[in-house]
Amino acid sequence: MANDEHEKILRQGFEVWNQWREDNHDVKPDFSRANLRRVNLSSANLRDADLMGANLSDANLSDANLIGANLIGANLSDANLSDARLIGANLSDANLSDANLSDANLSGADLSGANLIGANLSGANLSSANLIGANLSDVNLIGANLIGANLSGANLIDANLSGANLTNANLSDAKLSGADLSGADLSDADLSDAKLIGANLSDAKLSGADLSGANLIGANLIGANLSGANLSGANLIDADLIGAVLIRANLSGANLGRANLSDANLNGVDLFGATLINTNFEHADISGCRIFGISAWNLKTESLKQSNLIITDYGEPEITIDNLEIAQFVYLLLNNKKLRDVIDTLTTKAVLILGRFTEERKAVLDAIREDLRKRGYVPMLFDFEKPTNRNFSETVMTLASLSRFVIVDLSDPNSSPYEMLIFAEKLRSVPLQGIFCPTAGHPNYFPMYDDLRSLNHVLPVFPYDTPEHLMASLEEYVIRPAEEKVKVVRPPPPS
Repeated sequence: MANDEHEKILRQGFEVWNQWREDNHDVKPDFSRANLRRVNLSSANLRDADLMGANLSDANLSDANLIGANLIGANLSDANLSDARLIGANLSDANLSDANLSDANLSGADLSGANLIGANLSGANLSSANLIGANLSDVNLIGANLIGANLSGANLIDANLSGANLTNANLSDAKLSGADLSGADLSDADLSDAKLIGANLSDAKLSGADLSGANLIGANLIGANLSGANLSGANLIDADLIGAVLIRANLSGANLGRANLSDANLNGVDLFGATLINTNFEHADISGCRIFGISAWNLKTESLKQSNLIITDYGEPEITIDNLEIAQFVYLLLNNKKLRDVIDTLTTKAVLILGRFTEERKAVLDAIREDLRKRGYVPMLFDFEKPTNRNFSETVMTLASLSRFVIVDLSDPNSSPYEMLIFAEKLRSVPLQGIFCPTAGHPNYFPMYDDLRSLNHVLPVFPYDTPEHLMASLEEYVIRPAEEKVKVVRPPPPS
């Protein structure tokens, strides 16, 4: 319990009290559980005083000396502690809601479990302070010094930490959703498993910071410096990293789905196993990144610098490539025999069949397809009549480039002859074999085909009268000439 004599002297004003302290410097003041609500204690010397459980709500403690004071469980709600000295003070479980601690010195203070909701700590010195589990939601920490402070598990939701110095601070598992950390210095800080959903980290310094497992969904990291930071396993879905610096950062296993990394510098970043779905890399630099195991789909890569991308695992000889989107494919080719067999099957056995897919013409094309299957080929029919969201020209070019040879039915020129022209001049290593059945409406085949005959890979048109005639002649007049032409336009490499 509080010492009544001490309390009586204190209430006479700081000058009387401070003189008494000077005259009785060996006495430790006891105000434990005292009711000092709304008392003016400005400039009072309360060094090492016992104020445990005291009621200091609305009290004026501005410029007070509370160094080493015991304020465990004290009620300091709405108190004025501006410029107060609380170095090494124990404020664990204290109630400091809406208190004014602007420019206060709380270096090394114990604020674990304290309630600081809505408090003003702008410019305060909290270096090496213990804030484990403290509630700092809606707190004003603008320009505060939190170097080496321990804020693990603390609640900083919607707190304002803009311009604060959090170098080497421990914010592991802290709740920082909606917090403003713009321009803050978080160099070498521990933010592992922190919740930073929608937080503002624009222009923040995060070099060397540990953000492993952090939740940064929708966070603003525009212009932030994350060089050398550990973001392994972090969730950066919808995060904005425009112009951010991530040189040699660790993003292994991170989720960057829909993240905006335009103009960002990711030189030498570790993207091992990262998820890159609908990610924006426009004008970014990812040179020298390790991209083994990434999942990359629908990327925006306009003007992306992407040289020397490492596609191999740790401990394997490095293989580099200069294109992010084909890197996965190249690695699979190198390490997946089944895929190599599929590619080999396509390029050595695939046959593209082009024609008009009307009921009458499709029956002919189906018959050709079935015959080719029996001969060990892999026939591919492209149906021009079905709607598609992919450009015809692009699709035909892709299929033709994968084919051993192409068969085009010129009997109804509504589609196939025009599509045939797309690739005929560009893919000169793929033989083109025309077939034609004259009809009353189209007694002659597409005349431009004869112009293409000047190209070495274009074979003479095989005319036929009926489907039966075509099938009986398919081997001798269609398949065999195409295979002979393959040997000419695609000779085997020298042994």
